[in-house]
Amino acid sequence: MDQLENIAAYRLEVPLTKPYRLAFGAVERYDSIIVAATDREGRSGLGEATVLTGYTDETIDDAWRVAREFAASVVREPREARLSLVLRLATTHPFTATAFGTALEMLDAPDRPRAPAATVPLVGLLDAKGEEAIAAQLEKLLTAGYRTIKIKVGFDVRADGEFVRAVQRAGRGRARIRVDANQGYTGEQGMAFVRSLDPEAIELFEQPCAAGDWDAHLSVARAATVPLMLDESIYSMADVEKAAALRCAQFIKVKLMKFVTQESLAAAIGRIRALGMTPVLGNGVACDLGCWLEALVAAEHIDNAGEMNGFLKTGAALLDRPLVFESGAIQLEHGYLPGVNMEQLKRYCVDSVQVSGNAPTTAVA
Repeated sequence: MDQLENIAAYRLEVPLTKPYRLAFGAVERYDSIIVAATDREGRSGLGEATVLTGYTDETIDDAWRVAREFAASVVREPREARLSLVLRLATTHPFTATAFGTALEMLDAPDRPRAPAATVPLVGLLDAKGEEAIAAQLEKLLTAGYRTIKIKVGFDVRADGEFVRAVQRAGRGRARIRVDANQGYTGEQGMAFVRSLDPEAIELFEQPCAAGDWDAHLSVARAATVPLMLDESIYSMADVEKAAALRCAQFIKVKLMKFVTQESLAAAIGRIRALGMTPVLGNGVACDLGCWLEALVAAEHIDNAGEMNGFLKTGAALLDRPLVFESGAIQLEHGYLPGVNMEQLKRYCVDSVQVSGNAPTTAVA
């Protein structure tokens, strides 16, 4: 049907089982917005935006204000106008726009995005400190089925280098290692860090410097003996094209929350390959809905370990059927079309809005 029956948006605070330590601060909860769009036939589409300032310029307070306003305006628009409004919103609020874009895409697509039967391998996060603890955690990750390990640096060049070497000693080549600085270094620090690295088993080094400091990334890339990947620097296809033109990255990481719809995300992945770079997909800071949506794209378009592991950092399953995780991978259930576990949603909801017809009504959980 062309006309929407209603749009509901929920602001959630979802606690993590333990803090997620990044170069720009520890994350203790997800600030998420879930959007549910329903048509006159009772069909629903779902979308998620988990807003982490640093990954995006958006803040949760501003994103929630915008989401409430956008829900009230878009619900009365015809189908042909809705996508253009979402894309306009994405120019200033890409994460917020993605919650609406994926919900409407799921609802409006002629062939709704039911899951294939597929295995999507994930990266395993190693954050232990000290030689013995690192070795013990790595063995646990390998036993769980992970074959690509991710570690966080960007704190102190010397200590970070020692950490990488400890992981390499423990791994003994049994797993690929992704090293992520989350913008933590200056150009000089990034160059010093990569010069200290032994490339053994290192798959890539991710986002050494501030997102907009392309000169710094280029200097690190020229000094590096390991491939570089850009993440926070990539918000649009223009950024992908720039990375290719500068030759400052061999890998490009993409996230659904930057590309608004699954269709646009898949197109970006194709363009990255056409430009001679390797795409990596996944958001480590997202609930299970966002991870499921990315896993669908990964199953068809990605041939390396996914980073859509944010759902493993919470004790919360927002989907009506929890994601199946076995042997280091998401196991997509054939034919599954997602629904929301309303009991869980209400548990973490701090504000909500439902818009139908003329005026929004707000309920605080």
